[in-house]
Amino acid sequence: MNDETRGLSTSRDPAPDPAAPHAHQAPAAQPLTDILLRPPARSSRPPEPPPVEAPPAVELTIDGTPVEVPAGSTILDACRARGIDTPTLCYADNLSPVNVCRVCVVEVTGSRVLVPACSRPVEPGMEVQTDSERVRLSRKVVIEFLGSSVDVSLAGKVAPDGSLAAYAERYGADATRFGPPGPSAVAGERDAHDPGHHHPPAGGPEAATVAQPTRIDNDLYVRDYAKCILCYKCVEACGEDAQNTFALTVAGRGFDARISTEYDTPLPTSACVYCGNCIGVCPTGALMFKSEYDMREAGTWDESAQTVTSTICPYCGVGCVVDLHVQDDSIVKVTSPLDSSVTDGHLCIKGRFGFQFVNERPGRRG
Repeated sequence: MNDETRGLSTSRDPAPDPAAPHAHQAPAAQPLTDILLRPPARSSRPPEPPPVEAPPAVELTIDGTPVEVPAGSTILDACRARGIDTPTLCYADNLSPVNVCRVCVVEVTGSRVLVPACSRPVEPGMEVQTDSERVRLSRKVVIEFLGSSVDVSLAGKVAPDGSLAAYAERYGADATRFGPPGPSAVAGERDAHDPGHHHPPAGGPEAATVAQPTRIDNDLYVRDYAKCILCYKCVEACGEDAQNTFALTVAGRGFDARISTEYDTPLPTSACVYCGNCIGVCPTGALMFKSEYDMREAGTWDESAQTVTSTICPYCGVGCVVDLHVQDDSIVKVTSPLDSSVTDGHLCIKGRFGFQFVNERPGRRG
């Protein structure tokens, strides 16, 4: 025994080659210097995660056709798997369902009421009707109520579902049957209404609307609540589902319900951090890039002339995927794909709005 191995047990210390000693032989002693100075070689590839068992399949029937989808799927997931175009407004793949727009309702055998497809989980043996007379009537009336009180001219197209105008045509919705739209409210009028207070009907032939002036109080985005359908998407994106800022909420009750900041505080002095995630999920154009709003007002906005280039946001090391929408050699807005594993469609103020300096570069065309 030399100085390097003195004090080491030949019966307990590992051998350099574990496969070398036989069952009846004691392993050779490993020098202490090797133990301290030569750590085991690391694997050339990261370890694989443990296998995850696929959820069991659930069998149900949709419009008389047997369908098999993974457990935990919603009726909307099953409909899309079957290629059934189901209208949605308040639903987004990167937000929790809130079940408020009611245009995705379907008929389930045994259910007293129509159920929202976006949040109702599938069950074994469930029988679903997506185009029954009851479903079509419900969707028609919902679209008519929205169209009579809200400017839904920009409601769509949102993949994989179509525009609200196309659905209105499909279900024969006619918002004009409630009468011509009433006059627009003056700035701040709707915010001044008392919560829960019911105003007596005017008695005229006009349909009440949420029309009001567009709010332009910053250089990044505008709020046109005449287009707001109270889908709650902006509240969810500003809250627990994404930003956790809670700058937006729903104030008022009934027809006076509206999206508002805390105590109707002006946006620049509110808790808003200008991430713009509310813009990314708005289905009607009620929340819009200031750049897009200005171009629409000037009549120069043309999506058919725009190109979309995917790249990585350069501002930090997170690696957010951004889609640059370019028209006339200028970036007009920035979005992020909903299926991005990094962003889930959400960005920060730099990623969404920090592109103006590119449009001011020397030698830019236009």
